[in-house]
Parts: sequence; structure tokens; C-alpha cells
Amino acid sequence: MSFTYISRATSLHCETFFFVLLKKKKEVKMQQVKDLNTTTSATVQGGENVRLRDKKVKDLMVNKRRLVEIPYTATLAHTMNALVANNVVTMPVAAPPGHWIGAGGSMIMEADKQTGAVRKHYIGMVTMLDILAHIAGDAHQLNGGDVPDDLDQRMSVPVSSIIGHCLEGLSLWTLNPNTSLLDCMEVFSKGIHRALVPIDSHMENVAGVELVESASSYRMLTQMDLLRFLKEQASELQSILTRSVEESGTTIENVFAISEKAKVIDAIRCMKVAMLNAVPIVKASDHTVEEDHMQLINGRGRKLIGTFSATDLRGCHLATLQSWLSISALEYTEKMSTSPLFTGNTISERELVTCFGETSLYEVIDKAVTKRVHRVWVVDKQGLLFGVVSLTDVIRVLRQSMIFDDSQSAA
Repeated sequence: MSFTYISRATSLHCETFFFVLLKKKKEVKMQQVKDLNTTTSATVQGGENVRLRDKKVKDLMVNKRRLVEIPYTATLAHTMNALVANNVVTMPVAAPPGHWIGAGGSMIMEADKQTGAVRKHYIGMVTMLDILAHIAGDAHQLNGGDVPDDLDQRMSVPVSSIIGHCLEGLSLWTLNPNTSLLDCMEVFSKGIHRALVPIDSHMENVAGVELVESASSYRMLTQMDLLRFLKEQASELQSILTRSVEESGTTIENVFAISEKAKVIDAIRCMKVAMLNAVPIVKASDHTVEEDHMQLINGRGRKLIGTFSATDLRGCHLATLQSWLSISALEYTEKMSTSPLFTGNTISERELVTCFGETSLYEVIDKAVTKRVHRVWVVDKQGLLFGVVSLTDVIRVLRQSMIFDDSQSAA
């Protein structure tokens, strides 16, 4: 039996921590959250109220749709089309069993429910950033500034060949349906954005993520799913949700950004190097010394004028993408709002999703869930960028608050 290694690092556990805890105290009105919570009630099970901390992963999987996947032989062009058609940003890659070692050494199989015969092996995840990093070129080309002239050829390679180019694709995880909500939150607070959840798991260890699993079918659980669920249970999280983002410690102050003059191809290369799925676009410097628009810059204190995300290129027709790689990222985001050259484009206006330091955590969560964004930029009254609130840090802070409230109740 021959094995093909997909990931570049077979045991990377995606534990990326960015903690900057701010302790400045500010008074925040609680009425807004109380009003929003009047319609929220605890779930009743067996005639008794089930506390939020007693929920399990399976409670988050209600009404989740069937798993969208892509075969390992699909080209990147077909993969990109599948992402658009299914309105997703990530898909697991499936291959025949027996010839692969999955990302991070994972062995996640789909097996027949009756016979137990293995039908397929999930060998990794493919994201838009993986595809864009491949389009942008290899590491030795990062400072070249040229747009690749072989886009058709690059997009014709099989999707299995690019798994693991970016951090998120280096590991593939599963979460047992009986994993506790707090354990699930711990996983997603460490930089893991999504995990497969087996419908009928036989695994005994339910404390966290697994690298080995066999089930008849799976569903996908994401950070966004978790945050949406927690928002619906806001009545049990009032003590933290009424605090400002500044007071709660969810804001990261160090924000990498690109200049408004940065080209799309340079933005992609910068995101590849820094393993970022999105970057803010800020006004170019007025200083005499010309800044390098091909590199990431410190965005703190700069005027925020846009956001460039890996998903922005998802709906662009390949025939158009070649020529648009050389325009500025800012111009690209403006074009995608109105151009018919984008597949299924329904965006009428590009909206910056921002908040202030004194904005309540509930309002920030509501913005992230409603607008389906994974980060909210923190600005001042003049629109200057001063930080970012990510889903990872929101989940971390909510979990810490739940643990603290439990300890207080037990005292």
C-alpha cells in the first residue's frame, strides 16, 4: 500500500493564541441587551431547564445541512465553482481509502452504516486562501510583483495538490456530538475555525477534537455556528455581553493592513505569508518617504477605507481574474459590488463592519452573525483603525466568563 502525504506538517495542532487583555473600565447601558433577551428562554428538556454550560455539540447541529465536499481529483477551477454554487468558503476533500494520510495525520473515514465498509477518506480542507496562495505563486516569487501568466494552468491542477499550503489546511479535526459546549468553545478559542461532526460516532473520548473517526456521515460545525448559537442563548451571558469590547478584552490592538495602493496580487501574497484570511485596507501614508505597498503595514491609527478578504475572489470569473490581479485591492472590492463579471453577485454596496471600543460585546456579536463576517474592525469616531475583534477571541472571552460565573455560583 502506498501513501501520499498531503500536509507539509503532519502534526500541527493549529493553536494560535493572540491575547491582548484590556482592562479599562467603562459604563455600558444594559437595557439594549435586556430588551433583546426578553424573547430568549432556556431550552427545556425532560421538564427541566438545561443550563447553557450543559449543552453539547449535538445541540448545535440541529438543522445543519448535509456536508458539501469535493473529490480529490477536482481541479481548482471546479473547486472554485463548487464553493460559489454552495455558498461556502471551505470544503473537505474526499478520496478513496487506503492511499492517503490526511492533513495533520488525520484518519477520518466515511463508512457504510450497516456493513462498516469504508467508502471514503477525508484527507483535508480546502479554503479560498489555499487557492489564492497557489495562484499567487511560490515563496521565491513573493517579491516579484508580477502577475502569473499561467493562470489557466495553475487552476487546472487537482485540489489534492494544494492542501496544507496554508495554516488552516494543515490539520483536519472532528468533534464528537457528545462533546460539552465548554470543550467545544475551548477548541474554537485556539484558532480552529471548523470541525467535522459525525452523525453516529462510536468514539469514547468526547473531551475535544479527534484525528481519527469513522462514521456513516458528517456535518460541519464552524465558529460562526457556535457564535450564532451563543447569541440565541444571550439571557445566560448577560454579565459579559453587556460589557464593551474594550472592557471585555476581546480587542487585538496589533492589526496588519494593506495600503489602498496595494495590488490584488500583492494583497494575496501578503495574506499567504501572514496566514490571514482578510486584511483591512487603509489610506496610504502622506509621509515623504514612500511606503512599500507590496508589504503588510501597521494599520493602527490609519484611516480605514475597506476590507479585502480571500472570499472576495470566490465569485470572480477566471477569465476576468487574470487581468484584475494587477488592479488595486480597493478598486477590486469596489468593482465586485456592481460588476456583472462576478458569479451570483448580489452585493449592492460594500459595507465596512466596524465598532467602537465602547460598543457592547452583544452588538459586535450581532454584527458578525448578521453580516456573516469573521472579524469586526475597531475604530474611533474619526474612522481611524485601532484594533480588531475576531470570532476566536469572542469565543475565548465568553468561555472564560461562563467558567468564572460557575465558580462564583459554587462559592
